[in-house]
Amino acid sequence: MDRRAFLKQCIAVGAGGFVLSNRTLNVHAGAKRPNIVFIMIDDMGARDVGFMGSTYYETPNIDRLSRGGMVFTNAYANAANCAPTRACFLTGQYSPRHGVYTVGSSARGSSGDRRLIPIANDTTLDSNHITIAEVLKPAGYVSVSIGKWHMGTDPELGPIGQGFDVNVGGFSAGSPPGGYFSPYKNPELPNGPDGEYLTDRLTDEALKFIESNKDRPFFMYLTHYAVHTPIQAKADLTAKYQDKPPSNGQDNPKYAAMIDSVDQGIGRIMAKLDELELSDNTVVFFFSDNGGYAGATSNQPLRGFKGTFYEGGIREPMCVRWPRVIKPRTTCDTPVISTDFFPTITEMARAKKPVGKILDGVSILPLLQGASTLNREAIFWHFPAYLQGGVTGARDSKFRTRPVAVVRKGRWKLLQYFEEWVLDGGRSKIDTNNSVELYDIEADISETNNLANANKAKRDELLDMLIDWQNSVDAPIPTEPNPDYTG
Repeated sequence: MDRRAFLKQCIAVGAGGFVLSNRTLNVHAGAKRPNIVFIMIDDMGARDVGFMGSTYYETPNIDRLSRGGMVFTNAYANAANCAPTRACFLTGQYSPRHGVYTVGSSARGSSGDRRLIPIANDTTLDSNHITIAEVLKPAGYVSVSIGKWHMGTDPELGPIGQGFDVNVGGFSAGSPPGGYFSPYKNPELPNGPDGEYLTDRLTDEALKFIESNKDRPFFMYLTHYAVHTPIQAKADLTAKYQDKPPSNGQDNPKYAAMIDSVDQGIGRIMAKLDELELSDNTVVFFFSDNGGYAGATSNQPLRGFKGTFYEGGIREPMCVRWPRVIKPRTTCDTPVISTDFFPTITEMARAKKPVGKILDGVSILPLLQGASTLNREAIFWHFPAYLQGGVTGARDSKFRTRPVAVVRKGRWKLLQYFEEWVLDGGRSKIDTNNSVELYDIEADISETNNLANANKAKRDELLDMLIDWQNSVDAPIPTEPNPDYTG
């Protein structure tokens, strides 16, 4: 089912229900649908909050949120940078289905250093895709996107064009065009008083939305611009960290202050839910869109940073709180990925998945209710592009990543690098061409010991699985040599 057919179905059903097989279910029947608050932080590393081990950054409110529900220790973004993860979240589909692989051009970095012609990238999410907001609408939800969007601009490709009822501050930009202090230079966010801080303002807007919609089910996608560059923070919070000793490589007072502002805002939102007696019937997700930025934080002991497909670039801090459903102070080690949120939220809301829509994620509701596993063998990544700028932990000094595909199954993770695979003999020379890396993530979280030749059986098992997946989703693989390559 495409988006146009789905919207026609929604109109036919009307505001009083949603389609369930061939019948209509009244939204007022049975228990009240939960409110859903999804908090997406930008560029926050997996180790940038207290509940994931940071002792330098102070996140008491986020940590309290985590204690009220379940912490996921193996949570992943669908990509190592911003836009593709957001497209995967909104659609519930892997990148080959929507074509958003990276930010901007897929041919980033010096052409002379790129061995292949990369696959072209879509910089916006096509309006034919059915988003989570559109699925929730016929179930009676009012929805808002607050903050970074990065998928295009309204009226067609911004939040309103993609099914949200309200858009606050979201358009095509991936970072705040005027910085973090008003005037913001944001066409979707009126300026506040000079010096107003953007993170505080977005929190204010979230509180207004909750207050205005307290008597009906709501979906709030609070997608902070923080902690993306520019690294700008309030002076009083920066001073709080100036003399604090570094810890585990984390030592940036301004970045710490940005995290502090996010944390204070989340505390205010939780207090508002308590004040309005909405907490017990509100699901709160906390997540980030990719790994921590190399110029601002440390992801130790994870290898790499934003832009790499090692753990430091794709592993995320994640917790979910839903009182009376999720047992407090619980932990889940099962790998999950951001495509899982679409089917999870759909199930929580008792909304109906559009007939014929392919969802690559699976609902994690069984995990939230205490199950230890999901009915899924593996999770996948596909990045047929280049990201310039080598960082510590990257494969080489010129690129954060070159074209790569990845699979994680259980404790094992395999990376297939397309330059060597396509140009240096592929499988026939796999033992010598450096096209594949294999890691035991449980034993080697820092990805220092490539076991591709030491455990060929596991290597070949995961490689076969990855290639089968590529074929199943029509994942485009770059195969054309770059004539500008100089070596």
